[in-house]
Amino acid sequence: MAERAERPVLIFKKINYLCTELIQIDMNLRDIKKDIEYVIGAFIDDCSLFSSVNSKADDEALGGLLDDAVNLYNDLKDKVNMKGEGKKAYYASVRKELLEKTDELYAKLSGIVKQAGKAE
Repeated sequence: MAERAERPVLIFKKINYLCTELIQIDMNLRDIKKDIEYVIGAFIDDCSLFSSVNSKADDEALGGLLDDAVNLYNDLKDKVNMKGEGKKAYYASVRKELLEKTDELYAKLSGIVKQAGKAE
């Protein structure tokens, strides 16, 4: 009879452990998705702000940058939604790619801003 009393406790501990693991994985997934949305959203806001403030902005070049940003967003979201092994390392590589590619987009935006400054 004593064994029966102990079994539910062990099962509860295992279930609690599994739920904790799942919550941590989901939180990492949720965090990376929020990071992607925030960083790329901030870039799109910066492009829109520059376009509205500067009348001499090259709209075609800005449109190309916005297309690149949307494509990056879609690619990263697809990568995050794929389930791979070593989730923490995989998510870290996706974050690194997010920052590197966004830096490239900001460098291109900086070039467009410089060209618009020379045109004035």
